[in-house]
Amino acid sequence: MDDKDFATGPDRDFVEFIVKQIVENPDDVEVTRSVDEMGVLITLKVHKDDMGKVIGKNGQTAKSLRILLRVIGSKNNARVNLKIVEPDGTEVMA
Repeated sequence: MDDKDFATGPDRDFVEFIVKQIVENPDDVEVTRSVDEMGVLITLKVHKDDMGKVIGKNGQTAKSLRILLRVIGSKNNARVNLKIVEPDGTEVMA
């Protein structure tokens, strides 16, 4: 496997597809994937006006995305984590 294989994957594509369906500004959705000794990290950036939609009421949408990513990861024997980054660069812990 080369570096290009790590940049994309079913987990990254899943997050990008789902989030683009939820938000008002799909062109501003940015999803990156990195792999290290801890597993796979999916980093999500969206337009500031779409943060509420991605996080959801009481963090339920973000939690659901994380649960589904765990299912995808377990199918591929990988630990998959989702980090949602606010437009100002801070991380959302929802």
